[in-house]
Amino acid sequence: MLRLIEIPAFQRNACPLFLKRMADSNSIYRSSIVRDLVSPPRRYIYLVLKQQRELFFGLIRIHVLVHASHEPIFGLAMMEELKHHGYRIGPGTLYPLLHGLERGGLLKSSLKNVGGRKRRVYKITAVGRRALDKAREKVDELHQELHEEHPRKISPPGDISTTSR
Repeated sequence: MLRLIEIPAFQRNACPLFLKRMADSNSIYRSSIVRDLVSPPRRYIYLVLKQQRELFFGLIRIHVLVHASHEPIFGLAMMEELKHHGYRIGPGTLYPLLHGLERGGLLKSSLKNVGGRKRRVYKITAVGRRALDKAREKVDELHQELHEEHPRKISPPGDISTTSR
């Protein structure tokens, strides 16, 4: 487990060499982590990207199921397809996602011999198809709400947040 350390402000501002020495020494802390602690804007960007990644992860799962419902898929082709739609996802993220969908019973994999090499190919299962149908309904509903000019109010009448002062 990797622990982040908080460097006191006087050391961050007064002595950048401290950070360099800390990163260069035989420390258990990575230099990138130390660097990120020094520059709050990069750390903020990392947190935003992490939140976006978690937000988009569900969409990526749905995207995988959509393609698996049309044809058998494999990791590299799915990475390229997702890249075409603006998702930057690497094998260290995609393959665990595929394995998780398989463990959940939404996909089923088999090994195919393609050009003398073995390739793991995924197909959607009946459970996966039902889950995709439910997800399709929810995504359609969300799409309509995203594009409504005046979305339905969720606060009760007379609530402080809806009344203007």
